[in-house]
Amino acid sequence: MARVSTYLNFPRTTEAAFTFYKSVFKTEFSGHIARFKDIPPHPGQPALPEADLNLVMHIELPILGGHMLMGTDAPESMGFTVTPGNNVFINLEPDTRAETERLFNALSEGGKVEMPLQDMFWGAYFGSLTDRFGIHWMFNCANKA
Repeated sequence: MARVSTYLNFPRTTEAAFTFYKSVFKTEFSGHIARFKDIPPHPGQPALPEADLNLVMHIELPILGGHMLMGTDAPESMGFTVTPGNNVFINLEPDTRAETERLFNALSEGGKVEMPLQDMFWGAYFGSLTDRFGIHWMFNCANKA
């Protein structure tokens, strides 16, 4: 089933922020907390510094009305610099790859593709972009069809 969520990037404080949000909304994390150490090695890619391995790669917390709050640490070692304005994404999870591609192509028109749609190690078809109005979008389609 398609859904929309809000994705937050933090400068190494994701776990503290989500622990706080968990106490505020009185809900439980959806699934486990994925860490950067869980990323399989890629040939030609440098290893992450030891200090970054336990940072949060992905976390989900249901808040109100079925809305999911998601987050990640954005380590400098991976080229990220978190500043207000680039720390919030609207995350779309369409039901099909065709709908994912349609939305991605439409929203990227006049904007900037950050990561083209591609199959990812967690099993989803993923990509990200900034639209022509400066809004950040992520796409995560779990459907293989």
